[in-house]
Amino acid sequence: MKTTIILLLKSCLRLFPYRLFIYLRSIKNSLYSIWIAQQINNCGNKVRFVSVASLRGNKFIEIGNNTSFGKDLYLTAWKFDYSSTDPIIKIGEKCSFGAYNHITSFNKIIIGDGCLTGKWVTITDNSHGETDYQSLHIMPAKRIVISKGSVIIGKNVWIGDKVTILPGVTIGDGAVIGANSIVTKDIPSYCIAAGNPAKIIKRCLQE
Repeated sequence: MKTTIILLLKSCLRLFPYRLFIYLRSIKNSLYSIWIAQQINNCGNKVRFVSVASLRGNKFIEIGNNTSFGKDLYLTAWKFDYSSTDPIIKIGEKCSFGAYNHITSFNKIIIGDGCLTGKWVTITDNSHGETDYQSLHIMPAKRIVISKGSVIIGKNVWIGDKVTILPGVTIGDGAVIGANSIVTKDIPSYCIAAGNPAKIIKRCLQE
């Protein structure tokens, strides 16, 4: 009996530090999320951030309630002297973004409610300069940022790991984008698309 009690106490002592660590980590994450949310002008309630690698253009960003972001998020809205309009990043409610996501706007990015992404997803409406002969003589980092169109993503869209969504693309409600895809053209609602460039491989029609 004594041996059993000792083993039980040892087990409890081993578990306690782990539970304490989990508790302290949850407090740290909550405080960090509050700190980041306060830097964004239009940030909803219960928005969670694990870690932010880059945050820029805070006043041009809007995030809905109960949305979460994985670690090492890049969230940037670029405003330059030569741009005639303000950039827009508008993210809906109850979205969940995986780790290492990169969302960058010079024009407009709209993401609907309930979006789910995997890791290493890039969503961009801009690029470094034109690709004409004269422009290619300029260092890429020195070229002016341009946009060939806004990015609109509907509600309940599922975006797999390592997907890249390029400028001028609209993705409809309920669409699924397969892992490693590069989206260069519009994807209609309730379609599954995959590949480089992404093509529709299935249409989910109402019966």
